[in-house]
Amino acid sequence: MATTRIAVIGAAGRMGRAIIRAVGEIPSAQVTAAVERPGAAELGQDAGTLAGLPPLGVTLQPQVPGAGAADVWIDFSAPASTVANVQAARAAGARMVIGTTGLSSADRQVIVEAAAAVPVVLAPNTSLGVTVLLKLVADAARALGPDYDIEVVETHHRMKRDAPSGTALRLAEAAAEGAGRDLAETARYARHGDVGPRTSEEIGIQTLRGGDVVGDHTVFFLGLGERIEITHRASSRDTFARGAVRAALWLAGRGPGLYDMRDVLGLV
Repeated sequence: MATTRIAVIGAAGRMGRAIIRAVGEIPSAQVTAAVERPGAAELGQDAGTLAGLPPLGVTLQPQVPGAGAADVWIDFSAPASTVANVQAARAAGARMVIGTTGLSSADRQVIVEAAAAVPVVLAPNTSLGVTVLLKLVADAARALGPDYDIEVVETHHRMKRDAPSGTALRLAEAAAEGAGRDLAETARYARHGDVGPRTSEEIGIQTLRGGDVVGDHTVFFLGLGERIEITHRASSRDTFARGAVRAALWLAGRGPGLYDMRDVLGLV
């Protein structure tokens, strides 16, 4: 079996280290490049040692790998970095897995354009459980119809910068798709004061922040006399890391295009 060579972008961060450990669990995968922002204290350190593994002989560098140095780049960095990195991956002919959240419409357009040349998996949440949850939510919204109100509630640790989470937005999109609604027109991100009765079309998206919560998401379907709650709780970033590595391996042999984790699991 051929070895998939992986570059980890943001290698010194919590997700980066988790991805390095996850790659170490797969005999057919190998970290061949590790990237961190210029000026980071971890530059020059061994990627394996930094992640709590034996040395890998790969040191953290401030520049992305050149053409041929890695088959797939995994990027869980920041929006501005990801936009630059996907353009660099396109130039290097490398496949890419992007788990960065907080991307703007303009950022996504750059990724779409890059995916016309190289295969890209774009997923705000690479958990296999959340991927299944997206399908369940879409199916439930389709089956229950307009008599059930839809609300999405997400909780994350106090250090998370973007809100709502990318996963919450994707869940709301899945609900809107299933219900046949346009999320841009029906999303309700906050309620305060005399907002009037809830409309039947709106999809509520609410955010909680605090402590060290890795990530909790619940989608409510609230009808008359009953409600359904579909919840996913992540207790470790290793969940996302393993999903990202699975996506990286899945990209082998794929043609150019923009994919998500539902493609990886064959749920589309």
